[in-house]
Amino acid sequence: MGSQTPAQFGIRSIAIIGTGPCGLAAAKYLIAQEAFDQIAIFEQQDEVGGVWYYSRETSQARHVPQTSAFCPPDPPLRPPQDKAPKFPSPMYEVLHTNIPRSLMQFSDLGLPADSLIFPSREHVQEYLVSYAKDIRHLIRFSSQVQDVRLRQVDGKDQWDIDVLDLKTGEATTCTYDAVCVASGHYSTIYIPDVKNLSAFHEAHPGVVMHSKYYRDAAGFTNKKVVVVGNSASGLDISNQISRVCRKPLLLSVRTATPSGYLELIGAEEVPAIEEFLVNERGVRFQGRRVEKDIDAVIFATGYLYTFPFLASLKPPLVTDGRRVHRAYKELFHSAHPTIVFPGLPVKVVPFAIAESQAALVSRTWANKLPLPSAEEMEQWEKEETEKRGPAFHVWPKGGDGEFINSVYERIVASGTSGKTPPRWDEELLWERQIYFDAKLKFELQGCKAHSLQELGFQYQAEPDSSSAPEVLI
Repeated sequence: MGSQTPAQFGIRSIAIIGTGPCGLAAAKYLIAQEAFDQIAIFEQQDEVGGVWYYSRETSQARHVPQTSAFCPPDPPLRPPQDKAPKFPSPMYEVLHTNIPRSLMQFSDLGLPADSLIFPSREHVQEYLVSYAKDIRHLIRFSSQVQDVRLRQVDGKDQWDIDVLDLKTGEATTCTYDAVCVASGHYSTIYIPDVKNLSAFHEAHPGVVMHSKYYRDAAGFTNKKVVVVGNSASGLDISNQISRVCRKPLLLSVRTATPSGYLELIGAEEVPAIEEFLVNERGVRFQGRRVEKDIDAVIFATGYLYTFPFLASLKPPLVTDGRRVHRAYKELFHSAHPTIVFPGLPVKVVPFAIAESQAALVSRTWANKLPLPSAEEMEQWEKEETEKRGPAFHVWPKGGDGEFINSVYERIVASGTSGKTPPRWDEELLWERQIYFDAKLKFELQGCKAHSLQELGFQYQAEPDSSSAPEVLI
């Protein structure tokens, strides 16, 4: 029933898929464990950074609506002669992090102290390139993982990986004892199948798009625009477009937008779209309001989880793309814990979470930390599914801080060797609580502040506020 128990791990070779923050952190912690003979890292781009590696061009592929986790991935952009193919990312031209600098960094390398308190995408990408300097020799760039297959030899998991060199066209197959899937989940877009959307898109191609393909506001000047969704990207894109589009920009939402952001954007909040009106090039919102002659509808409605190179793994990891199945603690495959999936949680501070997960994986694979039995891991998933419902990977506010400190306490208590994961002190936990309001102030003041103090936020320590967190994993 599944693979070997942790006490029987005999992992010597490891493949890491992806060099975004999760893949880079995994490599650092696995190397520091000094327990493995081979660590190979595969990256389909020609540089590290993952989602932060910006491409000015976007894919020409447009799937409207798009509700399938098995939608073909965007093809690489056509490169200039002698250049490696590049894959489009969801980054747009002017973008700042939603997280303050002190939280948006790894524990062993700080972002420059003179950078903006909410760094630009360019600075984050430069930071990730710098962070990867000492592991670049392990990375096979422009190498696309096309298939990962499990087989067992004498009861031991073995993973055969087919890799395509995107520059030469050469295909190779290598075998590893374990796989870290750090390929991210900001690739396969989700656009809901609203009534008449397909016919509308066919009649008016180019009007409907996903936020993944947004780059700047120039193309929306004097246009009548609807943005669907008020998560971070929806609000940020709305703020940029509202400066040039026909007023007011219509922000279609299911839950109310914080009033401060509505004032910043100057948008009119409207309900969810109920129906697209083909002949009128319009939409009908819930409540029966109709808007005609729409020039652009941008769906900032998120992404689906998908692993096209793991199609042979049964039962399937994903079905509707809303979550990943059989992932104990959203990390270890419950039946085959020689494969892990860091970075699944959303609404979290990603870099520190990546380190905490990497600390758990490196020690577990080195037989320093135990895992429950496969049955116990599957039971955990059943219980959590009942608690969390469909938003399985969406963590509550503050959940990331609790997890990070819980992992730190567990690692320290275990006395195991290896790289020590981060711990958030009371000031960092405070920053986690106020960063949404701080980002609004940052935007209102022209995106120029270098500290929270400049924005009017000053941490004040509370006496006797320290306490050991409950161990969560």
